[in-house]
Amino acid sequence: MSLEDQILFEDNHLLIINKRAGQIVQGDKTGDISLVDEVESYIRKKYAKPGNVFVGLVHRIDRPTSGIVIFAKTGKALTRLTEMLKKREIKKTYWAVVKNADIPPTQRLIHYLKKNEKNNKATVFRQPTQGAKEAILTYHLIKKSDNYMLLEIDLETGRHHQIRAQLSAVHCPVKGDLKYGFDRSNTDGSIHLLARKVEFIHPVKKERILVEAPVPPNDNLWKSFEE
Repeated sequence: MSLEDQILFEDNHLLIINKRAGQIVQGDKTGDISLVDEVESYIRKKYAKPGNVFVGLVHRIDRPTSGIVIFAKTGKALTRLTEMLKKREIKKTYWAVVKNADIPPTQRLIHYLKKNEKNNKATVFRQPTQGAKEAILTYHLIKKSDNYMLLEIDLETGRHHQIRAQLSAVHCPVKGDLKYGFDRSNTDGSIHLLARKVEFIHPVKKERILVEAPVPPNDNLWKSFEE
C-alpha cells in the first residue's frame, strides 16, 4: 500500500493519514523508515519541492496500532493544532478489540500512569502516586462475541500507552498486546487497537472536520465487528 492509498484527508494545511499497524510514526533507534519520512517524500514529489519540506507531526500513535495520524503542512496549522490538542479541542475516538470480561457496558476509567523508560511500559495506579499522571477515558461496548468485545473509546487525556494500560487494568487487554497481558501475539505483530475517528474545527478555514479510518483490511475479526 502506497502512502497515497493511506490518505484520508488533504488540503493546503492538513494531511490526515491512515497508519498501518507496524509503521513507525517517527524515526527511532531501529532506523526504519518512518511515516514522517514518507510524508516528506510524498509532499516533495507531489508539489515538486526541492530541498527540505515542512511536515509538522501533530500527535503520535503506537507502532502496533493502526489508524489516524494528523500532520500539518504549514507552520500556522501546526501551532494552532498543537494548542487545540492541549486544550482537548481535538476529539479522538478509538476502537479496540479486547478480551471478553465482565465489565459494565459503559464506564469512565480514571487511573494514574507512570512510564517506565527501561521496558517502555506504563504502570497503572488506582490512586495518585508520585511521578504518575492522571489518565482518563470512557469506553462504550459496541459488540460482543464468544471470546472478544469491541469497545469504542473516547480519550480525555493522552498518556503513554494509555488505552492499552487502562483496559488491561480492568482485565480486558487489547487482542495481541502481550506487553499488557493478552495471552498471545497477533501473527503480524499488530494489536487490535484502531485510531478510528477525529473531529475538530479546521485551524485555518474554521470548518468542522470529521475523518474516520476504515478497519484494517484482510482481518476477519475486525470485519466481523464492523458489519
